Parts: sequence; C-alpha cells; structure tokens
Amino acid sequence: MLDADFSDDFCRFIQTTIPDVDAAELLLAVSAQPEVWWEPAQLGGKVRLARGITDVEAARYFETFQNRGLLATGPDRRFRYRPKSEELAAHVRTLATAYNERPVTLIRMIYALRDAKIRSFADAFKLRRR
Repeated sequence: MLDADFSDDFCRFIQTTIPDVDAAELLLAVSAQPEVWWEPAQLGGKVRLARGITDVEAARYFETFQNRGLLATGPDRRFRYRPKSEELAAHVRTLATAYNERPVTLIRMIYALRDAKIRSFADAFKLRRR
C-alpha cells in the first residue's frame, strides 16, 4: 500500500464515516461476511474489537454506516453489508488493506482527521478582533 492510496476521497470517507478505530474494525468485520444479517448486539459480543464496544456504540456505528450507504436494513432491524456504490466498496477495500498493511498510519489518520474536524468546529466560535 502506497501513500497515494490515501487519496483525498478516501480521507473524506474516513472523516465522515469512521469516527474511531472501533468503528473501522466493526465495518471490516461486517464487510468480511456480506451474506450475514447482523444485529448490533451480535457484534458487541462475538467480534472482539480493540477495546470491545457496547451495544449502544455498535448501534450508533451501524446507524452511521447505514446513513453513509454502506449497509442495507432488513425488515427485522438487522443490517447487512451492501454498499450503494462501487466507490464506497473501494473505500472499504482500501480501509481493509490499510488496516492489514499499515495499521499505525491508518490509526493516526483516523484520529488526525477527527481532531481536524473538532478543531474546525471550535474555530467557528473564536472571537475575531476588529
């Protein structure tokens, strides 16, 4: 994996879809088994993430992934990996490659992009001198 694989589009995907490493691991676990319909509580207990997640956190991540077009919802409120576009699927594949080949770089990028978003929000409230 090259630095070029961390394109602006991929970084935007990370910034808008992956709030932390647990979310990345959850998405990768779901995308590895696209035929399975998941309940958020299932993943909290069956998939061991970096620090473990609560059912509430899993549900919040699933909602984010669904809103971003990565998951389909069944009538029984279960979720399944089904990206709405090839671009989204490519971003998930890049995420998986980065997670396996350059995990430290990926983790730093996830938190740097999140911190940049927080800093931008905070800057909006700064008072300016006239």
